[in-house]
Amino acid sequence: MLKIWTDGSCLGNPGPGGWAFVATDDTNILERSGGEINTTNNRMELTAVIKALTAAHAHKEVEIHTDSQYVKNGMQLWLKNWKNNNWKTADKKNVKNQELWQQLDLLSNSIIIHWFWVKGHAGETFNERVDFLARTEAEKLK
Repeated sequence: MLKIWTDGSCLGNPGPGGWAFVATDDTNILERSGGEINTTNNRMELTAVIKALTAAHAHKEVEIHTDSQYVKNGMQLWLKNWKNNNWKTADKKNVKNQELWQQLDLLSNSIIIHWFWVKGHAGETFNERVDFLARTEAEKLK
């Protein structure tokens, strides 16, 4: 099964930001990263997963390892209610980053995703790598 680690970074919030993912099938490793001039950390976290799933389109099942509770909880706990409530939160406010959540929702309909939360900055090799890549992309845009 393809295992993917994702991360987003932002220098200021909003500010210059970066996203990154590392994917491995235990034989090969693929790294990708990019950035945006004026963004938020949550947008970069979402973008990292979107870019990773887009790259993994040939796979039917993946693991996503993220240190973002926002992304993991959004996909596992909040998304269904947001959609049922016409993209409103429980307190009737518009869902932030709706267009990214919609992209992620669409991508997740064609693939089985196993979500794993990892503690950030705790020495996990691939999580540290995506953190470095995302931060480097943000720093390039300062």
